[in-house]
Amino acid sequence: MEIRLLHGAAIAPFITELGHLRLQVLGEYPFLYDGTVLGEADFLAGYPLSERSLLVLAQEHGQVVGASLGLPLSDMADALQEPFVARGQDPARVFYFAQSLVLPAYRGQGLGVRFFIERESYAHKLADFDFCAFCSVERPGAHPLRPADFKPLDGFWRNRGFLRDSSLRSSWTWCDRGEQQASEKIMSFWLKALLR
Repeated sequence: MEIRLLHGAAIAPFITELGHLRLQVLGEYPFLYDGTVLGEADFLAGYPLSERSLLVLAQEHGQVVGASLGLPLSDMADALQEPFVARGQDPARVFYFAQSLVLPAYRGQGLGVRFFIERESYAHKLADFDFCAFCSVERPGAHPLRPADFKPLDGFWRNRGFLRDSSLRSSWTWCDRGEQQASEKIMSFWLKALLR
């Protein structure tokens, strides 16, 4: 397996493949995301435009089997920045981790850990950030589409040094699988201080 680190404009050639990967992986619980290729292209368009963005790309035989993105939070949508601004925290001092996406056949082989290591290392290298952060969707424990064998990733994230900050929450709107209309989803943030 080949791991590549790409930045800014070098991400652009992979937007379509990343969109397909997002649709496949985020269609699973807990995201249950029911998007479109066109919508994915729009969502991902900002990453090649950000000079300090990062794509950690995992490929096997030329096929994208996993990926993870990161960039300064100040380059993300206002909805993600607002919780930080509301409590007086500068989004420009936060490096945002987008989802880690791994095809089912390649899970459990260390890619998730590698994605966290590479993004945090890059944030340290840039030396402009006080925190790394990501957000996760909140779902009720009794959600009807929750698989019986579902294991939350909270322990994995804590092992990487991240803690949920209950005072930082955002909302996003998308269609769940089976929904006729988009509905609002609450997202909670996890943070890790970057020690210098």
